[in-house]
Amino acid sequence: MNNNTKIILFHIDALQDKKLKNYIYNNDSIKICVGNKRDLLDNCDANLELPATLKEINAIVENTVAKKKFNINSSVKVKDYFLNKNEKKLFKSGEFVILTEKEIHLLELFLRSRKPVSKDNILSSVWNYSSEADTHTVETHIYRLRKKINDKFMDDKFILNKKEGYYLWRKETR
Repeated sequence: MNNNTKIILFHIDALQDKKLKNYIYNNDSIKICVGNKRDLLDNCDANLELPATLKEINAIVENTVAKKKFNINSSVKVKDYFLNKNEKKLFKSGEFVILTEKEIHLLELFLRSRKPVSKDNILSSVWNYSSEADTHTVETHIYRLRKKINDKFMDDKFILNKKEGYYLWRKETR
């Protein structure tokens, strides 16, 4: 979501008009329903009880947008998997593995790159180490992450490596 986030603020009575109702529910905008306490809906992103002050309206809009952004930013598709950054879990077919912060950072780095990521780039991006640092940190973490995923999901092609570096296997990558 950016500064052009669309929000539909509507009174519950608007749902009596079929065209308006279709527009509201077939739209990916944030939906805020306004009405009396007894009339408010469960299928909106937020509800605003009348009477309301401008300050209350502004607070509900800001909070709803922030929640939407948070949810969008915490959920990531990784290959055939689903990464929930809040829970620190990688899911596939109802099963999951628990990840560390560094493993999540590694996956995010691989997702941002369409080509293999060098060990030096990983060290500087994930651990803030200099490229001259003599460490087996990258190899150790990637080994452990591969093992977790292979043990749980039998996926030995999750993270691959070439001379140029490490990458997530994609159909278009050979």
